[in-house]
Amino acid sequence: MTEGRESMMRVAAAVAAISCVLGASPVSAETPNDPWEKFNRSIFRFNEGADRWVVGPVAKGWDFIFPDPVENALDRFFENIRFPIRLVNDLLQAKPLAAAEDTGRFLINTTVGVAGFFDPAKHWGLEGHREDFGQTLGVWGVPPGPYLVLPILGPSSPRHVVGRVADSAAAVYPYFAFFWVSAAVTGTELINYRSLIDDDLTAEREAALDFYVFQRNAYTQYRENQVRDREEDESDSSDDLYRFDDGQ
Repeated sequence: MTEGRESMMRVAAAVAAISCVLGASPVSAETPNDPWEKFNRSIFRFNEGADRWVVGPVAKGWDFIFPDPVENALDRFFENIRFPIRLVNDLLQAKPLAAAEDTGRFLINTTVGVAGFFDPAKHWGLEGHREDFGQTLGVWGVPPGPYLVLPILGPSSPRHVVGRVADSAAAVYPYFAFFWVSAAVTGTELINYRSLIDDDLTAEREAALDFYVFQRNAYTQYRENQVRDREEDESDSSDDLYRFDDGQ
């Protein structure tokens, strides 16, 4: 119990510190705050090179081996095992209905849906929610801070970095598997997800005059919409480019 109270106190202190540090550096979808642009662009170039020469080719090979139905089933499986992260953040954001719907989806898809490879819950009217601790901090009033590009992981913000660390504690399977197993699962999820968005990513690269600016603006708008619970435009495929960033 003492350790639990100390952990909660540390989280509260961290949230307070983040609010103070980031409060002077607001960022919005309309005017992205990017004081670290020089650094961000260097990481962006590294990520683009890694994607073009390593991740992208591996994903294309993956796509050649596995048909779309298999890739989609794997994607649903990975979404299903992130249930604890979504549930915790549903509750932290005071969304009992979302928590109930996500719990129902997990129970149905884990059983009837064979460990989540299928999604019968969606056909029964239970839509999923994409909640993570970065969003929770935003709901609590913590500003995102400057735009930040992370190696391999891509677009982010200081608030989302803190959120990713907190969400990792809510993920269940790493506690029951060796590190190399957890790393293999994450790597498989990344490659599978990358293969699913290959066409969209190629189209966005070709259409953008400056892909760095496009990615920055699209990401900040996407995260802003998530925090404010705005309805996403289903025709905007760019939203899916950042879905892997949720709840990791």
